Amino acid sequence: MMQLKKIDLDLTVCKVPSVRELDTNSDFYFIGKTDEEISLVCATENAPKNTLERDDGWRAFRIQGTLDFSLIGILSRISGILAENRIGIFAVSTYNTDYILVKKVDFKKALDVLADRGYEIV
Repeated sequence: MMQLKKIDLDLTVCKVPSVRELDTNSDFYFIGKTDEEISLVCATENAPKNTLERDDGWRAFRIQGTLDFSLIGILSRISGILAENRIGIFAVSTYNTDYILVKKVDFKKALDVLADRGYEIV
């Protein structure tokens, strides 16, 4: 049985002009940088004031444990279940696991439909 761990934070997804002013001492943040943008996911209380664009009102859960790179379809199955229930996601992957962000208004429903499909919510 796959466990999904709730992250007890209100989150913000935003675009920032640079990484220089980011608080990298926070316990929870993701930075993605490409040739087109710098994206940041962080606790809403830690979101920088100088964002280029910002979307508040997210919550998250992670797939518990360390996922082996040979495992296939884990994120696809979860996102498929949520899509069937008209719940959009913003996914972020780390070396160890995947984090799925859902708008706060859909968070309880997302966890309920996943629990109904056999996922253990912790």
